[in-house]
Parts: sequence; C-alpha cells; structure tokens
Amino acid sequence: MSILEEKSYAFSIRIVKCTQYLQDEKKEFVLSKQLIRSGTAVGALIAEAKYAQSKSDFISKLSIAAKEANETKYWLRLLKDCNYLQEKSAISLLDDIKSLIRILASSIKTAKENNYEK
Repeated sequence: MSILEEKSYAFSIRIVKCTQYLQDEKKEFVLSKQLIRSGTAVGALIAEAKYAQSKSDFISKLSIAAKEANETKYWLRLLKDCNYLQEKSAISLLDDIKSLIRILASSIKTAKENNYEK
C-alpha cells in the first residue's frame, strides 16, 4: 500500500468519526453528509486509480480525488467557522487534507510528465 493510499484511508476513518460526532453530538446532518461524501471519496478514488485502465484514466481518477479533497477542505473550514468543530480538531483535519492535496498534486504532475515522455 502506498503512502497516498495509507494516508487517504486513515483520513477517511477520521472523517467517518467526525461525521458521527457531528450527527450524534451537534445534531448537524446537512453539512456532515457533504463532508462524509467528499471526504471518503478521496480515498475511494485513490483506490480506484490503482487499477486504472490506462495512464490517462489514472491521472483522471487522481484529478477527481484532488477536487474532492479541495471540496472536503471547504466543508471542514465551514464547519469550523460555524462552530460545529473545535478549533484543534478542525486544524488537525485541515492539516491532513492539505497534506493529501500536496501529495495528489505531486502524483498527478509526475504521472503527467511520465505520460508525455512516451
């Protein structure tokens, strides 16, 4: 399992637990559904990319994962700024998603460079 797969899977677990907290403790259901959808999609798309049919398909899956990661960052910021998440928890989750975004960007760049060399 790659670093990207490991980090995205661990992040998905954190997102599921965060969503459970938001729904059980804060009684917040609308934003939390958006968060779980985009937050777990990142890891699912990375897992799909592993079995891509082509280099272009691989790049496409990782690019969509990056979009979902950016959307997740948006929902986390919104939940923090609306006081649904404590500052410390939100910052930790935001740090994790920013790290995933950086790794995804680097992976996409490398895949594109390797794709065009052939």
